[in-house]
Amino acid sequence: MHGKTTGIGLTAATLALGAGVASAQERVVFGTNWLPQAEHGGFYQAAADGTYAACGLPEVEILPGGPQVNNRAMLMAGRIDFYMGGNLLELFSAVEQGIPMVGLMAAFQKEPQVILAHPGVADSWEELKSLDLLIGDAGYTSYFQWMIAAHGFRDEQRQVYTFNPAPFLANDQLGMQGYLSSEPYAVAQEGGFEPNVFLIADYGWNTYSTIVETMRPTLEERPEVVECFVEGSILGWYNFLYGDNAAAIEMIMEANPDMSRDKIDFAIARMIEEGIVDSGDTLEAGIGVMTEERVGSFFQTMVEAGVVEPELDWSQAIDTRFVGHGLGLELRPN
Repeated sequence: MHGKTTGIGLTAATLALGAGVASAQERVVFGTNWLPQAEHGGFYQAAADGTYAACGLPEVEILPGGPQVNNRAMLMAGRIDFYMGGNLLELFSAVEQGIPMVGLMAAFQKEPQVILAHPGVADSWEELKSLDLLIGDAGYTSYFQWMIAAHGFRDEQRQVYTFNPAPFLANDQLGMQGYLSSEPYAVAQEGGFEPNVFLIADYGWNTYSTIVETMRPTLEERPEVVECFVEGSILGWYNFLYGDNAAAIEMIMEANPDMSRDKIDFAIARMIEEGIVDSGDTLEAGIGVMTEERVGSFFQTMVEAGVVEPELDWSQAIDTRFVGHGLGLELRPN
């Protein structure tokens, strides 16, 4: 399932990242936004197979997030160098608050946010409108407002989601938010049935996700470190999805004892099947690509949904100089 390249990514990194970056030789800390899992795999891959080291970052520490960890605050405080954020709304919010935070690459071209429903009850996106939907607070203020504005969902459909699937399993008249590679698996295991899964990206929710962020002073003062980390991460994602990912998976499972190999395999399969990492613009420009056109389009969508203010200068939220150059395209299986 994961292809057949072994060591190719390291060669590509050595050739593509260049001697200028290799002079960095700095330690960096990368904070994620949740516990280690397959959705972080490209970063663990680049650390495990030497891709970061090949361009001058011999020591990249991956600092896991979690329910009691705020790595975004650590980034703003200068305690870590890079952060694995969520979608573009977080960066728009940083601009609004005057925080000099910038998105560098999008590991995910599609946000893996889904709505689950019981088969035979809601078999289409439109039929979800007949259900009450379990939606968390963050989802309610973001994508659910878009679902209301763009698709005619209703505010009164929303019930508070407590990240417990039990109410959904017990009531087939409920829909539930989820993550593509998590809740569908849990429902199948606990409920004994395959839920209908609606990836909201397929219906117009066109944000990038799993965006690598840094503070603007880091970008300005250490551009060679930024370049190495971004390009190493790009190659890491190619090799995690399509190459020998055994060492990365071992790192993930060691860092998160609750993570099982079957969950990881399920997540990788879904990420590939749904084009979460590698689809659309990445097919020609390479994994990690972000374009101003698409960021501007999502911003306008959020303005129309009443989520962001129209006068916000969204261009301050991103810097695309290190992506979109086709790095790693040869690592994708034909």
